[in-house]
Amino acid sequence: MGTIHDLKVARSEEPWLRIGEAEFRSRLIVGIEQYDSVTDVKNVLEATGADVFITTVDPDSRRSSLLLSDLDEVLPLDRFVWIGTTSFSRSKESALRTAQILRDSLGIDILKLDVRGQDNTPDNRQTVEAAAELRAGGTHLLPFILPDLGVARELVELGCSALRVMAAPVASGRGIVDPAPIRAIIEQCDIPVIVEGGLGSAKHVALAMELGAAATLVNTALVRAGDPLKMATAMRHATEAGRLSYESVPMAGDVLAA
Repeated sequence: MGTIHDLKVARSEEPWLRIGEAEFRSRLIVGIEQYDSVTDVKNVLEATGADVFITTVDPDSRRSSLLLSDLDEVLPLDRFVWIGTTSFSRSKESALRTAQILRDSLGIDILKLDVRGQDNTPDNRQTVEAAAELRAGGTHLLPFILPDLGVARELVELGCSALRVMAAPVASGRGIVDPAPIRAIIEQCDIPVIVEGGLGSAKHVALAMELGAAATLVNTALVRAGDPLKMATAMRHATEAGRLSYESVPMAGDVLAA
């Protein structure tokens, strides 16, 4: 297996997202909130070729999901784009508090904004409200929403950097339940769209990319896999193959959704 440095050098394509000096090149983003082993995080990030490092805190305990001092012993953390996430938040207030902790303690100003209800699905209205406050404070946002074009447009108007659209309930492994509204957001919003939620196999990831997604985000599928590293490698190749297919076949998304 190549090192993180080797994988980054091998990626020569232009960034699909730039936020200030931060450049996002890998089209596969990996959530690490569910891991309790720094070695597992290292191995999965290497296998996927991910170049984004996501960190968070529980707004109640104010602790990082993994101790960064431990991660720094096995990972060259300075080679990653650092972003925060509010994935533990179940209200707008919790998300805002998490964002403040991440900004004050780690200087993070790029946020994977999640405001989920008790059913673990995005609360679109609270997400828009939180986004408005965070954008007013200068935070760069990648909000997670149910596939609603109107809400997507509101977030574009607020100046969000990218959108994350739910394909299926988180951790369900159901894949893309309804491609049509996701395709509409991709086609009608002029910022990158990341597809995530319920992507349980390489096939699901490839389909998301063939619809025109700029990137996909996976988490539970790797954690639950019998061989996480093989699954991570499969997801990486599926992301690349799906993107190549989208770029090479006109109206690929329409064909797939028919």
